[in-house]
Formats: sequence, structure tokens, C-alpha cells
Amino acid sequence: MQLYQLKSKQIFPISKKEAWDFLSDPKNLAVITPQHMGFHILAGADRPMFQGQVIQYIVKPFPLISTKWVTEITHVKDGEYFVDEQRFGPYSLWHHKHFLKEVPEGVEMEDIIDYKLPFGFLGQLTQPLLVKNQLQKIFEFREKKLAELFGQVDGKENFLSIRKV
Repeated sequence: MQLYQLKSKQIFPISKKEAWDFLSDPKNLAVITPQHMGFHILAGADRPMFQGQVIQYIVKPFPLISTKWVTEITHVKDGEYFVDEQRFGPYSLWHHKHFLKEVPEGVEMEDIIDYKLPFGFLGQLTQPLLVKNQLQKIFEFREKKLAELFGQVDGKENFLSIRKV
């Protein structure tokens, strides 16, 4: 069983509360997802985030391939972090932690995603060619979109890595 991990960090010149208010509203996921992903929320995003919340949506991970994705918000510490876990969807495992931390320049947002691909060895073959590339593009889009919405901090580099664990 091969696990992979994506880590992303970005600093914004806004308050932690402003970042939390945006990131903890499930409807804003559509704002920071590339349009070509065909992201559409079906149910579960009608109220602010809470532990136990189940969100259903449709996503197109690759051209001509649509899938239903169901996630559950399994942990929430208001203003600090939340965790979403896939219950049904394209991955064998998807565990996504979102952290917010005050820093002198504003707020640091950190994402840590642990994931496993389906289909055993065949799924692992798709990691370097398709999955890793797609996840990098999604998070690069997200970085740019969040920078458009909230600004950037001069001299601070964003961080993105995807590796085997």
C-alpha cells in the first residue's frame, strides 16, 4: 500500500478570522477550484462547517471523467483547523488537514493531504504521470486565486510538495 502526501503553505496579509470565515464556508471550495474540474456541490454545504458535516459534490478529475465525491468534516477546532475525509470518491484514502496560524505578516494557511490511489499497482502508475500533475495544478490555481482574493506577502515564498510517505 503506497501512501502519498501533499503539503502546501501560503501566507496572506489578512487576519486569522478573515481566513477562517472564508475557508470554513464549504461553498467557497468552488471559488478556489479550477473551472475545468467541473466542481459542483450537490448537498451538505447549506450551513457553516461543523464536525460530522457530510458534503456531496461532483468533480471531473480528468477530461471526460466525472465522479461523485463525498467528504465528511471529521474534526473542527474553530478558527484553528479542520479535517475532511473522503467517504466515497476517486481515492482509496483522502485525509485533508487544513491549519491556520497567526504569523507576523498575517496568517499562514497549511494543507496536509495524505492519500492513496485505487487499483493497486496500476493506480500507482498513474501517480507520477497524472495524479501528481493534476494535484499540483489544482493547488497552484488555489494559491493564485487566494492571492487574488487576499493579497500576498512580499518576500514570502509559497510551498508545495508531493511525495511518497
